[in-house]
Amino acid sequence: MILANPKFAEHGETLAMKGLTLNCLGKKDDAYEFVRKGLRNDLKSHVCWHVYGLLQRSDKKYDEAIKCYRNALKLDKDNLQILRDLSLLQIQMRDLEGYRETRYQLLQLRPTQRASWIGYAIAYHLLKDYDTALRLLEEFRKTQQVPPNKIDYEYSELLLYQNEVMREASLFQESLEHIETYEKQICDQLMVEEIKGEILLKLGKLEEAAKVYRALIDRNAENWSYYQGLEQALQPIMFFEKGTVEKRLQIYEEVGNMYPRAVSPKRLPLNFLSGEKFREKIDKYLRTHFSKGCPPLFTTLKSLYSSPEKVSVIQELVTGYDISLKTCDLFSPNASGEKEPPTTLLWVRYFLAQHFDRLGKRTLALEYINAAIESTPTLIELFYVKAKIYKHSGNLKEAAKWMDEAQSLDTADRFINSKCAKYMLRAGMIKEAEEMCSKFTREGTSAMDNLNEMQCMWFQTECAAAYQRLGMYGEALKKCHEVERHFFEITDDQFDFHTYCMRKMTLRAYVDLLKLEDVLRRHSFYFKSARCAIEIYLKLHDNPLTNESKEQEVNSENLSAKELKKMLSKQRRAQKKAKLEEERRHAERERQQKNQKKRRDEEEEETSGPKEELVPDKLERVENPLEEAIKFLTPLKNLVADCIDTHLLAFEIYFRKGKFLLMLQSVKRAFAIDADSPWLHECLIRFSKAVSDHSNLHETVHKVLSQEMKKIFANKNYETFNDEFLKKKSNSIQHLLSGAKMMYFLDNTRQEKAISIATRLDETMSDRNAKTCTRVLDALLEGSLGTCQSQAEDYRSACHRLFPLAAAFLPPANEDDKCPASLNNTTINHEVLSNEI
Repeated sequence: MILANPKFAEHGETLAMKGLTLNCLGKKDDAYEFVRKGLRNDLKSHVCWHVYGLLQRSDKKYDEAIKCYRNALKLDKDNLQILRDLSLLQIQMRDLEGYRETRYQLLQLRPTQRASWIGYAIAYHLLKDYDTALRLLEEFRKTQQVPPNKIDYEYSELLLYQNEVMREASLFQESLEHIETYEKQICDQLMVEEIKGEILLKLGKLEEAAKVYRALIDRNAENWSYYQGLEQALQPIMFFEKGTVEKRLQIYEEVGNMYPRAVSPKRLPLNFLSGEKFREKIDKYLRTHFSKGCPPLFTTLKSLYSSPEKVSVIQELVTGYDISLKTCDLFSPNASGEKEPPTTLLWVRYFLAQHFDRLGKRTLALEYINAAIESTPTLIELFYVKAKIYKHSGNLKEAAKWMDEAQSLDTADRFINSKCAKYMLRAGMIKEAEEMCSKFTREGTSAMDNLNEMQCMWFQTECAAAYQRLGMYGEALKKCHEVERHFFEITDDQFDFHTYCMRKMTLRAYVDLLKLEDVLRRHSFYFKSARCAIEIYLKLHDNPLTNESKEQEVNSENLSAKELKKMLSKQRRAQKKAKLEEERRHAERERQQKNQKKRRDEEEEETSGPKEELVPDKLERVENPLEEAIKFLTPLKNLVADCIDTHLLAFEIYFRKGKFLLMLQSVKRAFAIDADSPWLHECLIRFSKAVSDHSNLHETVHKVLSQEMKKIFANKNYETFNDEFLKKKSNSIQHLLSGAKMMYFLDNTRQEKAISIATRLDETMSDRNAKTCTRVLDALLEGSLGTCQSQAEDYRSACHRLFPLAAAFLPPANEDDKCPASLNNTTINHEVLSNEI
C-alpha cells in the first residue's frame, strides 16, 4: 500500500522491507533487486543496511553480512537487534575479538540481561583470558538470588561452567574449594564426584582421591575410568611395597567380592597379570562366559592379543575346552559338577573361529565356524563371523554372500542390514547394497536420496570408494561432494544454538559444541571422502576423460567393414541401454520431486536457496581437477596435519602443479611424522629427481631445495639412498615394493632385480598377508615395474598357494568359485543356506 502511493514509490526502507518479505517467500532475485533499490534510494538508513545483511546471511554469505551490519551500526551504533545479529555472525565465523567487543556493547546497553553477562564471559573464555572470564562469571553469580538449600538447574549449570573454566586455567585448588562450597546446589552429583577425583589427583591428595574413586566404583562398578583413577591414587603406595602386581590385583578382588556380578573387576586384571596367575584368572573368566553364552567375549579380550604369551595361553585353554566338551561335556576331563549344556561347545567354537581369524589362520577358523553352523544353523552371529573371515581372507563377494545370509535370519535388525550393505559395497555390488538399505528407508523415495537426506555418511563414503574401484569417477565424486555438504550443513546448524544455549544456560555443552565444530573436518568420514576425491581428481588430471564420440570416430578409421558393423551394433545397444536408464532415472527424479517439493520448499529453499544439482558427468569433466582437489585438501592440512597421508596427498597435487617449495614443505612435514614410510620414500625420490632435472628454477629456490634435500638424503645420490632403504626394510613387503618401484623408475634396465625384490614371499616378512600381496600384484599388472605379465602370473600362483581363499589370487578359470569345496566341509547345503546374490 505504501509503495502504491506515487509519493512514496521510491521509499528506501519500504522497498527494503518488501525485498525481505520476498526473500521469505523464496523469490531471491526479486528480493535482492528491491533491497538494492531501497539501499540506493536511502544509503543513510540503518534499516536498509540491516535488511541487506539479513539477505546475505540467509545465503550463508556471512562475511558480506558482517560488513552490512557494521555499516548499519555506523548509522545507529546502539541498535540492539543489529548488535545481536552481528554477535551471532561473529561467533559463527570465530571472529572472537570482534565478538568480545560486540558483547561488551550489549552488556553496556542491557546490563540487567543474563545473556549480556554470559556472552561477554564466554568471549573471554574462548580467548583464553580465564581470569577476566572468571571475574565476570563470579559477578554475575552474585546477582542470582538462589537460596543455599535450593537446587536450580540453570544455577547448577552456571556453577559447573565456572568450575570448568577454573580447571582449564589450572586453578585446581580454587576449583576444589569452589566445588566443595557449592556441591549441594549442583544437580549433577555424579559430575561433582568425578571432578573431585580428577582435581585431587592433580593436587597430589592421593588418599582423598582414593576415597572418591572407591565411592564412584560403589556407584558404578563397570566404569573402567574409575579403576584407572583408583590405581593412580594408590600407585605410589604400591610402588614402595613389595608385590605391586599382587596389590593391584587385591584392589580388583575386593571390588569383585563386593559386586560378584560385575565383569570389570574380573576383566581388568587380565591386562597386567602374567604367568600362572594369568592362566588361573583367564581360565575362570573364560569358563564363566562360555557357560553363560556371551557373544562379545572375544571382543572384550581382543586387547590381550598384543601379547604372544597371553595368546598362547588362551589358545591352549580354549582348544582344550573344545576337545573335552566334545568327549565328556565338561571343560576338562578331571572337572566335577554338572555337565555343560550343548550351547557351551557352540560358543567355544564361535570364539575359536574369531581367535584363529585374528591370528591369520583362516582355513582353521572356517573349520570351527562351519562346525558351529552345522550344530546351530539359525544363529545370526555365526554367519556374521563367517562373513568376517572371508572378508579378512580377501574374498569380498563370498563375505557379502554370508552376510546376506545372516541378515536374512532377522530382516528387522538394522545393524546387520547395515553391515550387509557395507559388505556388498566393498564387493562392488552397489545396486544390491541400495536395495538392502531400502528396507529401512522412507517409502516413495530412492534409498540413495533418503540416505543422503539422513546424512548417512558411512554409506556414502563406502559408496564413493566402491564407485572409485569400478572406475565410475563421476558417481564417486558425487558421493564425496555430498559428504562435504553434510559437514557444511553441520557447521551451519550451530547458528541456532548461539542464542538458545545462553537462554537455557547449557554453557558447558555449548562451549564443547564450539570446540567440536572447530575441528569437525578432522572426522574420519570427511578424511575418507576427501582422500577419495583427491585421488580421483589426480587420476583425472593424469588421464583426462576424452570425448567418446570423437574417440570412436578415430578408432573406426582402421576397422574393416565387418568390425565396423559389429562396433556400431554394440554402440547402438549401449546407447539404447543408456537411454532406458536415463528415462528410468528421470521418471524417478520427477516422482521424488513431486513427493518432496512442498517439504523442500519449506525447509530448505526458503532458508538457504536451492542447492546446485551434483551431476556426475560434469563432476568428472571439470576444467581444473587439481584446483578441485585443493578444496578438499585445505581442511585436511589445517586439521589432520598429524596424519602423514595428508602431506603426501598434498605432495602429489603440488608435484603435478610444479610447485617445488610446496612439495618441499609437504615432504618435510611427512618426514617428521614417519621417516620410514614407503609412500614417502617414493615421493622423496621423485621429488629429488624432478629438482635435478628442472633447469629453469630460480637460483634462490634451487639453493634452498638443494640444501634441504641434502639434509634428508644425507649427501647420498638416489640409487644409494634407495639401496640403503631396501637393506634397512628388507623384512617388509610394502617397503620392498616401494624400493623396487623406485629402482625401476631410476634405471629401467634393472627390471628383473626390481621384480625379484618386490615379489619376495619369505616367512620372515612381517606384513605377509593377502592385502599387502594384492598391492604387489596390482603394481605388477598396472606396469609400475614395466611389462611383466609372466612374472605377475607366477606371483599370483605363489600367493594363491599361501592364501587360497583370496579372490585376487584365484586362477582365471576359477574366478567365479568363491572358495574351495573342501573348506565348506559341513552337512549343510550351501545353496539352501545362502541367498545367492
